[in-house]
Amino acid sequence: MRRNDLDWLRVIVFGLLILYHVGMFFVPWGFHIKNDIIYPEIRWPMLFLNQWRLPILFVISGMGTYYALSRRTGGQFAKERFHRLFLPLVIGMLFIVPPQVYFERLDKGQFTGGFFEFWPSQAFMGVYPEGNFSWHHLWFLPYLLLFSLILIPAFLHLRKNQHAWLIRKMRGLVSQTYGLFWLIIPLYLWESLLEPFFPSTHALLGDWFNLVNYITLFFYGFLLISVKEIFWKTVLENRRKYLYLGLAGFSLMIGLRILYADSTLIHFIEAGFKVINLWAWILTLFGYAAAYLNQASKTLSYANEAVYPFYILHQTITISIGFYLMHLPWGFWPKFLVMVMGTFGISWLIYEFGIRRWNWMRPLFGMKEKASVKSVNSGNLVP
Repeated sequence: MRRNDLDWLRVIVFGLLILYHVGMFFVPWGFHIKNDIIYPEIRWPMLFLNQWRLPILFVISGMGTYYALSRRTGGQFAKERFHRLFLPLVIGMLFIVPPQVYFERLDKGQFTGGFFEFWPSQAFMGVYPEGNFSWHHLWFLPYLLLFSLILIPAFLHLRKNQHAWLIRKMRGLVSQTYGLFWLIIPLYLWESLLEPFFPSTHALLGDWFNLVNYITLFFYGFLLISVKEIFWKTVLENRRKYLYLGLAGFSLMIGLRILYADSTLIHFIEAGFKVINLWAWILTLFGYAAAYLNQASKTLSYANEAVYPFYILHQTITISIGFYLMHLPWGFWPKFLVMVMGTFGISWLIYEFGIRRWNWMRPLFGMKEKASVKSVNSGNLVP
């Protein structure tokens, strides 16, 4: 059964990703290039988005995997994942990401000259950050590919055995108002015990916290969709309770950060607030999406197909625009609006006239050829 609310959530979350990456240009967190004036107060709405935007994408991707495996064998699924994830990753690393590194090197005085003096002669020398070769914002693709391939045996077993112990246990948890919150126990362990020792790098190798945390969320997505309507009934009926819990959790987490210096005790307390908070917001979003967004439209069909190419393109466009705005004597809002509208507008122009209409271009950006596009969720789980 098609879930249009999942498609809407995926489109909305990736739209917020563009706003988030534009915001990274202005906050005191590390980013490839920065505005000449930093606005620390923006970090609070950025933190609100950051707590759940990536976790919910991995959960949605796990849900999509359930639909994909209903129509494919394990081998067919692995082949399809390779085409839709690895090929766009390679294209992105060869052609989309290098301009980001180029502008960063110009900004830091590490390179002078035109782009075609940088690419390809310098673009693939060494691995970023010491070198120039990187996947930058496309890190989501190799992680998702790895998780998809590793979990194929477990997914096939659960898909064929709907009365397996794990599925029965999940049905019992999901049927209770707060039963889903038992799932935060592994997330708390990863957050409290792994995160301090393995800070996020998105380098795949050695990025143990992200690997363990995100594969857990990906697996949760598959389990939640496996119990079918029980899950949707629970989040639909309890969405307001989850919303209140999310508001309280976020307020406590922010208050803790403002009032207390970091310490071992504070870390363990904050880790609890963080995982309760992110899980409450994920359930809230699923509940409200089920209530108001589970309907098809031409806008959704268009946006759902466009979101993957937009994801691949957007950060390069954001950084390119930001490089030419960073030293202008404008305030926050003029720069922010120009970067947001420019990123969406240029991404749309490239997508509509350079990708969407050409069958030979579509697979390079993770899209199916026009003749094979089908109205099923299995085509909508990535990125």
